[in-house]
Parts: sequence; structure tokens; C-alpha cells
Amino acid sequence: MLVILSVLLYTTICCANQPSIVSRIDSNELSFENPIQTDEELIYPTIDPNIAEDANLTTPQLITKYGYKAEVHYVTTEDGYILQLHRISGGNKYPTKKGKKVCFLQHGLFDSSATWVLSGPGHGLGYILADENYDIWLGNNRGNRYSCNHTTLNPFGSSKDRKHFWSFSWHEIGAYDLPAMIDYVLAQTNQTKLQIIAHSQGSTAFFVMASQRPEYNDKIEMMHALAPIAFLSHVISPPIRIIAPFVSAVETINSLIGLNYITPSNEYLTLAGRIMCRDKAPTQIICSNLLFLTMGYTSDQLNMTLLPVILGHTPAGAATDQLLHYGQEVNSGHFRQYDHGRVGNLIRYKRISPPDYNLKNVKAPVALYYAQDDWLAVVKDTQRLLKSLPNVVHNYLVPHKQFNHIDFLWGIDAPFLVYDEIVRTMKLTNYDEPNMDIDIRNFLAL
Repeated sequence: MLVILSVLLYTTICCANQPSIVSRIDSNELSFENPIQTDEELIYPTIDPNIAEDANLTTPQLITKYGYKAEVHYVTTEDGYILQLHRISGGNKYPTKKGKKVCFLQHGLFDSSATWVLSGPGHGLGYILADENYDIWLGNNRGNRYSCNHTTLNPFGSSKDRKHFWSFSWHEIGAYDLPAMIDYVLAQTNQTKLQIIAHSQGSTAFFVMASQRPEYNDKIEMMHALAPIAFLSHVISPPIRIIAPFVSAVETINSLIGLNYITPSNEYLTLAGRIMCRDKAPTQIICSNLLFLTMGYTSDQLNMTLLPVILGHTPAGAATDQLLHYGQEVNSGHFRQYDHGRVGNLIRYKRISPPDYNLKNVKAPVALYYAQDDWLAVVKDTQRLLKSLPNVVHNYLVPHKQFNHIDFLWGIDAPFLVYDEIVRTMKLTNYDEPNMDIDIRNFLAL
């Protein structure tokens, strides 16, 4: 039943308020005054007004609300996707100033730039790094609520447009989106290098970029991979394990009925989250268990009060091929390009099976941060990734036995358990000697 509820939660069909094609900054996106009060707020007065409001605000509105300087930028990829970037250029502690060191944050699957700030100042990594005097840029990959635009294609238009717009996986995010965003950020800040922090699929896309377009390694001062995903041979997550054997069948069904995408969270899902997941609601446990079922079971790290905000921003939209590509990785045991079938592979790759990504090309310094109770980025698969990368300079297993995949983003103790370690590592200046100071045998019997 939980599997069914999880699928329903993440596959609501998009209908109203479909985004139009845009290529400019909309100043209205920074306005958050006079939010609309709903009947639900009157019916359930126990919900914190800030929680109710934060569930509906955009990323720039959240940043502005909490006293930081927000900017909205757009970049167009070489294949025509229009991506929206969000910037935290300063706050009360460190105002906007030219010449700051740049840090670029990239979200994971079903997620958006909001993930780095929705938990609020002092806890959201975006705010914490801004308070460390970094110039913060938050990416949004193609297909999520902020980057659902194209120069010629309407993502919700004709069947032909939909098919072509949504025909991408995380390969294209790594091959096109990340390079375009990195080039734009460096040009805007007049810098030659930046630090990048990526969670889950964000790390997958980075490894694609660094292996397929190795010239970008020279633009990375350091890559911090949170819950990194490349290999999925040991994935534990029940929904992933259940779906993986049927990837080919799902691909066929999708091609027949045109189910190319999974919609962003809409007003109805947001309202449901605020009603079902609010404090003191008897259904709140269902919300938490839906997350635990996929990501890893724990209870002491999830801030239950934050659930309505999380569901107000997640899922943020994705192409079904992103999921299917991960399913292929589970089945194959490889970190490789999208499998288009024998005929498709021959046409595209000139070989029957898709080629593996060459991780030896990932020359940029990489720091890995992973957790024991992560059912997606499992320790054994992360160890395999560690051994495959040529320049891992920091290897950190979170010292908490129940820390899981989403705790890297919203865990109650994430600032203490993870973010302090990230900040310390970011400030290192000598990457010549790998820092393997965390011996996982102290935590696990391997």
C-alpha cells in the first residue's frame, strides 16, 4: 500500500498553470507579500503560519523573506533548454560584494533550488554558506518547475513537442545543463573556478560532465558529492528494486501513451501536504513513511514540522527517462549511458550495449560524503565509486548510524554532522595529498 501511495504522490498529472516559454527575469518572482489565505488555514489554525507560507513561496521569495539578497538568472543550453538559476549574493552578515569565492549547488532527482533553503537560516546549506561569505548559486536542471522552458519546444504543447522536450535523462543534465550553468556563473562573477556541491542525481550529472567533457575539470576547485550516485548494484530502496526489473516494459508503455514526464508539485498536492503532514495530524506518520520507504528508514533526523514545506516544493518535476536510466543502472551494474535497445544503441553508439562513463577522466578534486542508512547511495556502491575516481581528496562517512539519503538536505543534525565538515573541507588549500581520515571500518563491519 505504501508503494502505491508513494507512486500516487509523485505522479500527479500536470494540468493548470503550465509554464510558458520565457527568457527574461520576472521581477514578480521576488514578491511574497500578501500571500493568499486559504480555507484550510482557517480550518487548521494549529499550523505555523510561516510553515504554511513557506510551502507556497518560490526559492527567490524564500531567500528574500529571510533577509538575504536574491537574484534570478537565466541561461540557455546549447540544445535550447532555458534554465533558471537562483543566487544568494549576500545577507546581513556579509552583504553583496564583488570578488567573493563562488559555490554552485546542484539538487537531485525530483528536486529544485528550494531544497538548499527551505529549512531556513542556520539550517539550510545555502544560507550557511552565504554566512561563510560565499557567493551562492543554486542550479535548476531541465524539466523541473523553474527550468521547464525551451527556445522552440512547448513542454506541455503538442505531442511532438512533449516527446522532444522530455526526451532526456541525467546524461543530458550532465552533458549540457551543468556546463552551461557553470560557464554562466563564472562569466557573471569573473572567476576562473568554483566549488560545487551536488546531492544525489546532481552528483551523477557531475560525473557525467567531468567524464564526457573533461575540460570542465579545470573549472572546478573542488566537488563535494553528497549521497553520491553512480553505481546502484546494492540499492536497497524497495520501490526501486520493484520497478527495476520492469524498466523495459515501462519504456514501451511510456512510448505508447506519451507519459514522458512527472509533474511538479501543484496547489492540490501542496494543500494535501499541509493538511496531512502538519503537526498533530494523525496522518503525519504516512508522510514520513513515504519518504523513509524510498530513502532509508529513520525517525530522529526528520523534522516533522517541515513536512508541509517539503511537499510544497517536492516533487519539482522530472522526465521519466531520468528514472528509467537509474533503473537500467540497477539492472546492468554499470555506470553507463542510456540504453536505447540494440538497434538504438547501434545507431547512437555504433555498438550493441551503451558505453560506460570513463570515471578516470574525473580529474577534479572530489570529496565524498555518504551515510550508513542511505538506501539509494549505499555504502558498498559508494566504495566502488571511491575506488574508480582518480582524485578523491576527502572521504567522509557521516558518524550517525541512522543518517539517510534526504538527511543530507533536511536532517535535524545535518549542520553539525555534515555541513561543518563541508565548510572545513572547502577551506582546505592543499589537495595534493588525499585526506582519507574517516575509516569506515570504525562504523561498519565489512
